[in-house]
Amino acid sequence: MTNRKRTLLVVVVTVLAAALFLAGCSGGEAAPGEGASLEEQTQTVPVGDAGAYTDVSVEGLATMREEETFPLINVHIPYEGEIEGTDLFIPYNEIEQNLDQLPEDKDARIVLYCRSGSMSAQAARTLVELGYTDVWNVDGGMIAWENSGRPLLNR
Repeated sequence: MTNRKRTLLVVVVTVLAAALFLAGCSGGEAAPGEGASLEEQTQTVPVGDAGAYTDVSVEGLATMREEETFPLINVHIPYEGEIEGTDLFIPYNEIEQNLDQLPEDKDARIVLYCRSGSMSAQAARTLVELGYTDVWNVDGGMIAWENSGRPLLNR
């Protein structure tokens, strides 16, 4: 291969590599989760033989809040902020002692969140074990909510 052909090959490969890199960095792509259906924003989490709860992304929660009404419950202790529109504050480890604050209908939707998602997942498991059938947990909690560019309130 001549030097001229080798140089031309290097130029072509470099241009193709640069084009692929720039295509991957284009700003026209949606953020993760944007434009996805609610079903694509959720995952079912089994709770033994008791049933299951649903993990929902913060994008999914934002979509749900536009269309549906349900109690949004912060279960994090100690208080470290809240998502605007939070209806109740019940410590995750006292959820069973506060059932009187929840809907009487065990088939009603309940959405729980905490700082990272672990306390609300524990509360969700408890509710499913108590017979609640439409329990949702915000995956990643307030950290994911804030990382998505959405504000937290701090009282």
